[in-house]
Amino acid sequence: MESITRVADDVAALAALSDDELVERVNDLAACERRASVALIRSLVEFDRRRLYLREGCCSLFGYCTQVLHLSEGSAYNRIETARAAQRYPKVLEALERGDVTLTAVRLLAPHLTPANHGEVLAAARHRSKQGIQELIASLNPRPAVATIIRRVPQPSNGHTTSAVDAVQELRASLTTTEAVSASSSSARQDVAVTRAPPLRATVVTPLAPELYKLQVTLPRETHEKLRRAQALARHALPGGDVASILDRALTLLIDDLERRRFARVTSPQPSQADSTPSGRHIPAAVRRAVWRRDQERCAFVGRAGRCRETAFLEFHHVTPYATGGAATVENIQLRCRAHNQHEARLFFGDPVVRERQPAWRGSARTRSGTGALLAPAPHIPTPAPRRARESILAAGSCGRCRSV
Repeated sequence: MESITRVADDVAALAALSDDELVERVNDLAACERRASVALIRSLVEFDRRRLYLREGCCSLFGYCTQVLHLSEGSAYNRIETARAAQRYPKVLEALERGDVTLTAVRLLAPHLTPANHGEVLAAARHRSKQGIQELIASLNPRPAVATIIRRVPQPSNGHTTSAVDAVQELRASLTTTEAVSASSSSARQDVAVTRAPPLRATVVTPLAPELYKLQVTLPRETHEKLRRAQALARHALPGGDVASILDRALTLLIDDLERRRFARVTSPQPSQADSTPSGRHIPAAVRRAVWRRDQERCAFVGRAGRCRETAFLEFHHVTPYATGGAATVENIQLRCRAHNQHEARLFFGDPVVRERQPAWRGSARTRSGTGALLAPAPHIPTPAPRRARESILAAGSCGRCRSV
């Protein structure tokens, strides 16, 4: 009962904080967490050196972390690898405490650190995502390009058995490259049960070298047939039917089409009318092109921590809302990601108005991306619209803030 009361008091205390106070508290707690993690890692270095886990009844430091400290296997592995890297390179702990790198980043980088390069590598890894760390590792240890392989995903069996000879023959038939396939004669004479196919894996993109990436994806039959047809049609230009080249050409055409439809990017635009004052909700093509170039294809919202980096779910945003007389001009239109567009709509019109007019299909995406409520409003946000204006917006059936790209 006492713990429940304490939790309720903590929740009430947090609810009483202002936005600025809550932002400061979150930053302070994150810094405290980093300091606590560094202190634990320093202790684990000495703990491992003395092999105290043996005295405590564990055969390894990993066993002590998972069985006694009750860390997850991933958390224990990250901390142990970081502790051993820090024992060799003390700069690792300094970078961790500053928040330059994460435990996962250190664990990935540890096998590639040397006395000569560790300072430079840690500096290059500063504030990089996991994907960025993998790209850095690829530059330190480039790997050759992988062979192109397209094979049929085995279907779940009905409990029947088949011979290994048939299985090997099916595998040989499914390969589209010169990948070596070998099977011993002894194993070919044995009967083996066909196991159920593993669940389809998500698309994986892995850096191999600074300019090379490995793409792994599962295709449905229809898409595979399109790929085969594209290879056949392009044989005059690509005699080998290289899948990477086919994919590059297809993506180039797709990007051109999407940019043309969403941002009116064309090679020979019509005479510009961006200086005119459009009427109605329509955003002219010249305005969309100019805004797209000016905002560099990403959200232009600027908070206290800097500009938003989102490049997906972009929408055209009226700085002065259309509902209050804002025109679709280059000066009044900016790019916003969906979350920041909704965030600014709430700041201007109020949450009840935006929530009531929010289309149902947007709910899940907004929940995933968040509303950005901790970010400070941009300097151009005007004062909230009067009640009469809000009522007119509801009557018109739109919040009047945005147009989806």
